[in-house]
Amino acid sequence: MDIATGVMGSDSTPENVLVVEDDALLALSIEDVLRDAGVLRVAVCPTVSQAMGEFESTHPDAIILDVHLADRNDGWALAEIVACIGPCRPRIIFSTAAPEEIPPEIAKLGAIFEKPYDPAMLLEALRCRDTSGLFSRFRHAWRLPPH
Repeated sequence: MDIATGVMGSDSTPENVLVVEDDALLALSIEDVLRDAGVLRVAVCPTVSQAMGEFESTHPDAIILDVHLADRNDGWALAEIVACIGPCRPRIIFSTAAPEEIPPEIAKLGAIFEKPYDPAMLLEALRCRDTSGLFSRFRHAWRLPPH
């Protein structure tokens, strides 16, 4: 992270990641992948309520957000709140079995991973500067022109 600008470089691994996931096995898998990649602090929260407290106290560099949680069926509300904090907001990655349920204006806030997925794929999205979504990452990987 560039201290002066508050922006992560294009190839940097975030130091502090908040994982909002109520599936314990998936949360542990994501946490293992992140720690193996060198993420220094990984906090796992199974509810939006807990995630809000963690977000306020630790100000993560990135948030991996399940959008259907035990306490709320609109976990993307956390992404809406985070988007309001300004240009130095954390990177957002959505994790869901139903990507079509994310409102289009919210889906633009981050990359979307449809469950089931390999948690190791999250690393590319966390390190990538372009967070406009899964299709943008594929377009970039194959160097296809945007439409």
